[in-house]
Amino acid sequence: MPKKMVQIPGSERQALPGATISGNIDPTEQIEVTVRLRANQPIDKQKLFDIGRRKPAERRHMTREEYEADHGANPDDLAKIQAFARENGLTVGDVSREERKVVLSGSVQAFSKAFNVELKEFQHKTGRYRGRTGPIHLPEDLVPIVEGVFGLDNRPQAKPHHRRAKPKAAGQVPSSFPPPQVGALYDFPSTVNGSGQTIGIIELGGGYQASDLPAYFQGLGLRPPSVQSVSVDGANGKPGVDSNADGEVMLDIEVAGAIAPGANLVVYFAPNTDRGFLDAVTAAIHDRTHTPSVISISWGSAESGWSAQAMQAMDQAFQAAGALGVTVCVAAGDDGSSDGVSDGQNHVDFPASSPHVLGCGGTRLEGSGKTITSEVVWNDGPGNGATGGGVSGQFGAQDWQKNARVPNNGSGQPGRGVPDVAGDADPQSGYQVVVDGQATVIGGTSAVAPLWAGLIALINQELGKPVGYLNPLLYTLPAACFHDITLGDNGSYKAGPGWDPCTGLGSPDGAALLSAMKA
Repeated sequence: MPKKMVQIPGSERQALPGATISGNIDPTEQIEVTVRLRANQPIDKQKLFDIGRRKPAERRHMTREEYEADHGANPDDLAKIQAFARENGLTVGDVSREERKVVLSGSVQAFSKAFNVELKEFQHKTGRYRGRTGPIHLPEDLVPIVEGVFGLDNRPQAKPHHRRAKPKAAGQVPSSFPPPQVGALYDFPSTVNGSGQTIGIIELGGGYQASDLPAYFQGLGLRPPSVQSVSVDGANGKPGVDSNADGEVMLDIEVAGAIAPGANLVVYFAPNTDRGFLDAVTAAIHDRTHTPSVISISWGSAESGWSAQAMQAMDQAFQAAGALGVTVCVAAGDDGSSDGVSDGQNHVDFPASSPHVLGCGGTRLEGSGKTITSEVVWNDGPGNGATGGGVSGQFGAQDWQKNARVPNNGSGQPGRGVPDVAGDADPQSGYQVVVDGQATVIGGTSAVAPLWAGLIALINQELGKPVGYLNPLLYTLPAACFHDITLGDNGSYKAGPGWDPCTGLGSPDGAALLSAMKA
C-alpha cells in the first residue's frame, strides 16, 4: 500500500515575480539535492543568549565534536533518508551528522516522483531557472525528521551588496579610502594583525585573480594574507566571467585582508541558490580543517524572497555558529528600507535579519588620519543605493534589543531590528580596491561585513579566544564603543540617538570595543 504523502511545513514556493513557464524540464536531467534533518537535540536559545551576555573571558564554546554529539542529526534519521532514497532510485552522496544533511542525486523524473513536485523551466529577467511552485511532500513518517529539502529549485537566491563609485557631481565632498585608513578612522587595534585567526568568506559567484593580491597588499605596505578557496556543491571561483561578482569577491578579500593581514582567509564558493547558500554557510561553520572564528557574508535578499524552511535552516546554522564560538557578520543590503522590493512596503534583508548574526548597515564617512569629521546614514537617493535596515517580519523581538526602542514591523508586530552596527559603505566614500587587474572604488554594505569581520579577528587575537555570538553583549556596552549616527535616513526610517533602523548602534570605536570586552 502506498505511503501517505504529507507536505513539509514551510516548503512552499512561488514563481519569481514576472517569471513565466517556458517549458518542461528534461526528465532525464541529473540534479543534486540536500536534505536537512532535525537536530538530535535542538540548541537551547536561552542558554545561547546567556553565553552571549557574558564577557568573552568567561565564555566556554563547544568543540565541533561536542556539537556533533549533542546537536547533530540522529543516526537513525540519517538511515531512514538513505533508505527512502534507495527506494526511489536516488543515489546517496555526502552524509554529515554534524551538518545534519544527506546529499541525494538522480534524475528530475525520480525527484519529482519522490517528493511529489512538478519541476518546470521558468524564464525570468535574471535568466532561466528550474523551479517549482507549492510545497514539497514526503511520506508521512519522514516529515517529522526533515526540516528542509533544497536544490529542487535552482533560482538565484541572493545578490551581492556592493556598489561601484560613480563620477562625483559638483559639491560632493567625500573621498575614497584604502581599507587601513578606514580602520584608522575607527581606531582599530594597531598592535595585533589577526594572526592565528581564520576569516571565512561566503561567495555565490565570481572569483579572484591571485596575481592581483600581492601587488595590492604590497601597495598598502602590508604582507599579503594567506587566501585559500573551498568548493561547495561543485562551485569554483571563476574570475573574468562576471565582473560584478568579481567585484564582490575582491572587495571582501581585500577589506578583510587589509584590516587583519595576519589572518588566514578562506573563501567558500557555492552556487547562487538557496541550497548553495545554506551549504556554504554550514560548510564554513563546521569546517574542521580551517576552523574559521569569523564568517563574512555580503550576499542576501529580502525576506519575502525566501521560503520559510530556508530561513529556519539558515538561522539554525547561525545558532550552531554561536554555540561553536563563530561570529557571523552579514551585510544589511543596499536598497534602503524597501530592500529593492517594489510593493510599497518596508522589507529587511536576509540573512542579516537572523537574530544570530551581526547585521551590518552603512554610513557615509568623512575624515583624515584618525579624525572623523562627518558620518551620516548612507543614502544616495532612489536607485543609487542606501543602507538596508528595518524590522523583520520573520523573526520576533529579541531580549537583547528590549531597550533599543525597535518599532513594529509592517504587520504591526514586534520584530528583530536590523542592523546591529554600521560602517563606511557609501561608494562616494568607498574603498580603494583592485578587481580583475583594475583599480576601482567600491562601497555598499558588502564592505561593512568584512570590515567588522576583520575587527573581530583582531579582537579575538588580543583576547586570546573567540568572542562568538556578540549581539547580546554589544547592546550592553557603553555608548562610547560606537560612533552614534544621528543624521540621515534610509527611506522610511530616520537616524537618531542610540539604536536606529539605519545604522544600528553605530560605527565602531575599535579601541573602546576591545577595552570594554576586556573589562
